[in-house]
Amino acid sequence: MANPATNEISYEELKALVEKSSNLFLVDVRNKDELDKGRIPGSVHIPVDTVEAAFAMEPAEFKAKYGVNKPPLDIPELVFHCQVGRRGGVATDKAQKLGYANARNYAGAYKEWSERQGK
Repeated sequence: MANPATNEISYEELKALVEKSSNLFLVDVRNKDELDKGRIPGSVHIPVDTVEAAFAMEPAEFKAKYGVNKPPLDIPELVFHCQVGRRGGVATDKAQKLGYANARNYAGAYKEWSERQGK
């Protein structure tokens, strides 16, 4: 389970969610150049500078722009990640301010994911 004190999730926790959870909404907040080097399976690309506007959109507008349903405020697992952890934390804070109480940051970020996945 995610650590509510720090609003962070570990590699092991995220890996288990990626493999098994239908309740996971994983957001990659990196820029396009970083994204082209690889991604965590199932992630949705929403750059960090657009997170606040994206999660404030009406559901139909969100779906049209990102190709997926906008997560409800009470989604159990909303996880943000970037390349090394800082921007994911910024995005997590923005989502929490919009009412996404379960928003978490994968602080290990894509750097840790790619190293541990051998990619």
